[in-house]
Amino acid sequence: MATENEPIVLLSRALDQVGEILGRVRDDQQDLPTPCRSWTVAQLGDHVVHDLHQFTLTATGGKPDWSEVAPVVTQDRGAVFGKGAAELLDAWRGAGDLTGTITLPGMGEVPASFPVDQQIAEFAMHAWDLARATGQSTDLDPEIGQLALSWIRDALRPQFRGTEADGGAFGPEVTVPDDAPVYDRLAAFAGRDPGHA
Repeated sequence: MATENEPIVLLSRALDQVGEILGRVRDDQQDLPTPCRSWTVAQLGDHVVHDLHQFTLTATGGKPDWSEVAPVVTQDRGAVFGKGAAELLDAWRGAGDLTGTITLPGMGEVPASFPVDQQIAEFAMHAWDLARATGQSTDLDPEIGQLALSWIRDALRPQFRGTEADGGAFGPEVTVPDDAPVYDRLAAFAGRDPGHA
């Protein structure tokens, strides 16, 4: 049976995974393209750091402005990410009971852990993006990957898909084998091409 703190434990693992990957990105890799639409490694690094701020607002009852452009991180992204990750986890630990249900606009009644699961999915997907872009191993935490895949399959609405020019956050689903690694299946569902024949 899941405990009240399990979502936070899983979020911590997802954050650690991104932090480790960011910490291994070399200076000469910052301008490389990523599978995440038109973002470079540096821009995606800025984005995941900014996510921490936005998600901490969510955890403390605030309303993030999702139209904000991620500020450029001028310091070591791995270190900045680690500090922000600790603040996010502290915010969720102070947010109270994550069991039961909550009501979200446009979603209706969902588990109280839904926002945490969303954040796990976001960081799982971007861990794969960054690892893939920089030649690091994409053999990542399978439990985090499976949770992310299950969440995105339930939550991703068709209206969120489309071209970048049309403002779609996700491209069309890419077909991959059923036995592909879980992160490749996650990437494919999110509109990335993991490169399977």
